[in-house]
Amino acid sequence: MKDNHASSGSWEKKLISVVIPGFNEAGNITKLTQRLVSILEPSGYNFELVFINDGSSDNSQDLLESLHELDPRINHIRLSRNFGHQNALKAGLDYASGDCVITMDGDLQHPPELLPTFIKKWEEGYDIVYSRRKDASTSGSKFKRVTSNSFYYLLNTVSEVKLEPGTADFRLIDRKVVEVLMKFQETDPFMRGVIKWVGFSQYPIDYIPDARFSGKSKYSFKKMVKFALQGITSFSIRPLYTAVYIGFSFSGISALYVPYVLYSYFNGHVISGWASLMMTIVFIGGLQLIIMGIIGIYIGKVFLQTKQRPNYIVRSTSLAPSKSQWSY
Repeated sequence: MKDNHASSGSWEKKLISVVIPGFNEAGNITKLTQRLVSILEPSGYNFELVFINDGSSDNSQDLLESLHELDPRINHIRLSRNFGHQNALKAGLDYASGDCVITMDGDLQHPPELLPTFIKKWEEGYDIVYSRRKDASTSGSKFKRVTSNSFYYLLNTVSEVKLEPGTADFRLIDRKVVEVLMKFQETDPFMRGVIKWVGFSQYPIDYIPDARFSGKSKYSFKKMVKFALQGITSFSIRPLYTAVYIGFSFSGISALYVPYVLYSYFNGHVISGWASLMMTIVFIGGLQLIIMGIIGIYIGKVFLQTKQRPNYIVRSTSLAPSKSQWSY
């Protein structure tokens, strides 16, 4: 049986950290803070809220500083620019001090009321309690749901790390898992895949996302495609093998044109085959570009990794100065 993380004699003293990365979410910060405090205060645990300001251009920073003055449990990490959601999430994990860390988005689509359920499962001994989004008629556009399901299907097809559809960055992570994640220095980390990859005892909880409280989604179609490619190429080299198989397949198919070319040549019908020849060249040329693009993505990831640049840069923080050692 799993070891309990909280015993009846010591669990009250444990600290829960809630990490919330955000970009231009000023309209949601106050409401989210109120709901989190109202839920966590009766739990009996000590807690801290850690907002990561991922290069916001609105008044998020002023608001976070004001909230910290009113309640020191509400902390902030201000990054020097926008480093992206996954790197901001990594910054929060590096800085959080809790015996467990809960990560969630700042748009209130991740219901804070689910936190007691997360904590209960953690008390039972689970190291990671993660959420699985269940679609509802109000939970985003049909296009977004279809593309999301397609992403998970493709990822699970080409990767050895299997993610359940709807897995989100809304989870609880035990301190020993956080310590492992802090050692990761991957360029463009894909946290959903990394957390699945590390193992430990994990427990899923299904939820229906709430409607966004304020503002609009920062994930454009272009960003979603980039995120999908980031996830696929972070945990598998199968696309490279697929590119090789496709290359061999179409090389074999193109060989079927040889009899037709010879027939056309000896019968003076060279001009009549021009259309099919051009279509073949265009098709094979496009296929080659796709394959080169796949290879290029992997080479690019190796190139960036060899530079060993930091995942993020902290401009300022309300947390303890000793935490500055994790400013990368």
